[in-house]
Amino acid sequence: MTNRIFSTDSYARSMDAVVVGVEPEDGRVLLDQTVFYPGGGGQPHDIGSLWVGDDELAVVKVAPDSDGVWHWLDGGLPSVGTAVRGELDWERRYRLMRTHTSMHALCGVVWERFKSPVTGGNMEPGKGRLDFELPDWDPEERQPLEDALNAAIGRRLPIDVSFMPRSEADKDPSLIRTKVNLIPSSVEEIRVIDIVGLDRQADGGTHVASTSEVGGIKITKIESKGKGFRRIRLSLDEE
Repeated sequence: MTNRIFSTDSYARSMDAVVVGVEPEDGRVLLDQTVFYPGGGGQPHDIGSLWVGDDELAVVKVAPDSDGVWHWLDGGLPSVGTAVRGELDWERRYRLMRTHTSMHALCGVVWERFKSPVTGGNMEPGKGRLDFELPDWDPEERQPLEDALNAAIGRRLPIDVSFMPRSEADKDPSLIRTKVNLIPSSVEEIRVIDIVGLDRQADGGTHVASTSEVGGIKITKIESKGKGFRRIRLSLDEE
């Protein structure tokens, strides 16, 4: 299995690794460790470069399987046993971290105001969307919701990462309401992201260390997604 450095250190931008598997037909390599997030939970995979000596190979796709984390390369494939150095597209990754944390903050604010759990979501660098069951939604709530979200982010809340056994996570009401029961039963250890005092979720993605790094957020649109369901779109306010 690949040592997933990103799981415990979202700020690691590079790593030294060794190629432990090659699939020439797919143009991908398996590494013994990586800082590249392979995607999941609505967060897209990272991109960047692998260096073999002075030769740079573009990492264009990253995905996991039962063997570990695979990296699709543009520019040739190193052989098994080759030492490589990986570097993230850090600007893109950091925007994803800020975006992802803002979405968790929105989950917390919606839960505080409406007691509505999130039912789905997706993101790209700088913007994302979350779906909620909000049967009594009033359009006049949009601006107060944005104000409450920015107020929560402005509290400079720390973000803790922890791990717990699956048996404990299944009994934790805060994690159950954020869909821990949708995680495959084969996953025996649950990674938990806690925006302290605001939101706590089972989550595998990358986040900033404090809401102070997120900056301002705009709620750009709220759409109806069927009876009683709303899709809330947000973006980082980078003006």
